[in-house]
Amino acid sequence: MPKKQPGDQVEREAPEGAAAAEAAAEAAPETPPEESPQAIELAVLKDQYLRLMAEYDNYRKRSQKEREALYADIRAETVKKLLPVMDNLERAVAAPCTDAAYAQGVEMTFKQCGEALGSMDVSVIEAAGQPFDPELHDAVMHVEDESAGENTVVQVLQQGYRMGERVLRHAMVKVAN
Repeated sequence: MPKKQPGDQVEREAPEGAAAAEAAAEAAPETPPEESPQAIELAVLKDQYLRLMAEYDNYRKRSQKEREALYADIRAETVKKLLPVMDNLERAVAAPCTDAAYAQGVEMTFKQCGEALGSMDVSVIEAAGQPFDPELHDAVMHVEDESAGENTVVQVLQQGYRMGERVLRHAMVKVAN
């Protein structure tokens, strides 16, 4: 047998049975396959991907809600600009007129405008005889009236309108104390 020199590799005999499995485990890399650098990088990239997808989904939902809100706001602003026209038509209907055909034409125009607003989910806020509600009414006058209940609207000075649940214009009312 030749003499071993420093630096020579020592050959080992292959152990048998359980000792063989133990020796194989020692020879294998110490990091399990799940914790290899590639697996860690893959887990990080997967996490980034999932976060990006969640962020995009939230962005998409937020954008949709903003578009819907913008549409509702634009619709409400457009209807608000038409409300003075409705007020003038209402005054014209209430004004005395000797020409029956003219009065009928004004009434038909007023009715047609009301139907158009109704098709856009715009409705008149009912106020006369109702209890005063600051969410719907704007009290501009107070009157002492024993026949009317306390905080009851006795006269509507200007109609209020709402679109769905959104108040477009509060009703200007006279309230009994």
